[in-house]
Amino acid sequence: MNKGLLPVDEALAQMLAAARPVAEVEEVPTLEATGRVLAQAQRSTMDVPPMDNSAMDGYAVRIADLHGNAPLKISQRIMAGSVGQPLEPGTAARIFTGAPIPHGADAVVMQEHCEAKDDLLSIKGHPKPGDWIRLTGSDVKKGGEILPAGKRLLPQDTGLAASVGIKALPVFRKIRLGLFFTGDELVMPGEPLAPGRIYNSNRFTLRGLAQTFGCELRDYGIVPDSLEATRAALRRAAAECDLVVTSGGVSVGEADYVKPAVEAEGTLLMWKIAMKPGRPLAFGTVGKSFFIGLPGNPVSSFVTFLVFVRPFLLSLQGVSDTRANFILARADFAWNEPDSRREFLRARWNDQGGLELYPTQDSAVLTSTAWADGLIDNPPKNVIAKGDLVRFLPYSELYAS
Repeated sequence: MNKGLLPVDEALAQMLAAARPVAEVEEVPTLEATGRVLAQAQRSTMDVPPMDNSAMDGYAVRIADLHGNAPLKISQRIMAGSVGQPLEPGTAARIFTGAPIPHGADAVVMQEHCEAKDDLLSIKGHPKPGDWIRLTGSDVKKGGEILPAGKRLLPQDTGLAASVGIKALPVFRKIRLGLFFTGDELVMPGEPLAPGRIYNSNRFTLRGLAQTFGCELRDYGIVPDSLEATRAALRRAAAECDLVVTSGGVSVGEADYVKPAVEAEGTLLMWKIAMKPGRPLAFGTVGKSFFIGLPGNPVSSFVTFLVFVRPFLLSLQGVSDTRANFILARADFAWNEPDSRREFLRARWNDQGGLELYPTQDSAVLTSTAWADGLIDNPPKNVIAKGDLVRFLPYSELYAS
């Protein structure tokens, strides 16, 4: 056990217990609702399909007419979007996919199983009642729930809503997320890189992550290393945002001003987390805003955002299930010297369907995050032998709700 270090799950549970989902709901056109979080469950006002229709191009027939081998007269042609006449005994209707089944017909025969000559139809095989007919309500029943509350809407979800005629959807308003970055050593790309300075990669990484989760982003830039400047930036961000996330300055060094600034302006919990990378983490409130302080190392900042900020953001947005789904995957490497903390290892798929590990797992090597396809969630002190199954969190899951 890591003395004095808080387990990841315990820290996350404390954060999520404090989260208050936004209450404000707005109605947006269904055409623009992809990516938003649904505030109220949606029910269908109609059956889908609304009528029995053909699942194939072919011929609508009456099974009772097929006991002999006499040809059927082709009496009509029914296109999708039109309605045919009742099917008379001894006749067949040329029908196309999606077209309504004419009254009296009880099967559709695929055109590949038919031979039409002039206006007469011969049928090969022995169709059964109901063949190739989509029944009314077989997809969606009138009054049935089609979308649950708390779901981040995917493109197929808005398509489903549109298919039952819903033109607008009630969604929670977007979370206002404020970002600022501390450190006199930070400069932006394009500026002169003086000795001792570094480019602010975290600003780009965290902005991109915030946009991935559909936030209304407010970027307060690089804040000078002083208590007064940090407090001023914190007050402004907290007044305008639901959540403020910072990078750097959450340790207890002489130039780390985030901790005293949050303590002066609000309340703060400081944790040393039993994880690698990303040991220091701060959580608290400033006014009505939540605060999360991430470490400054680029990989630590990236990983702690995915492990802690991601589920907290989703919870604020009203998402009901914030877990990321893992895959059990084969390790095509050996990890013989695990840490006593829970590790998040950068790995990617290889051509053999297994995972390979980035050569160095140093928290300053941002290359590893761009090279990888996701993170291996490795328990404390867990040796990985080649061929073992490991818990893999693909970026595709970590970037989803």
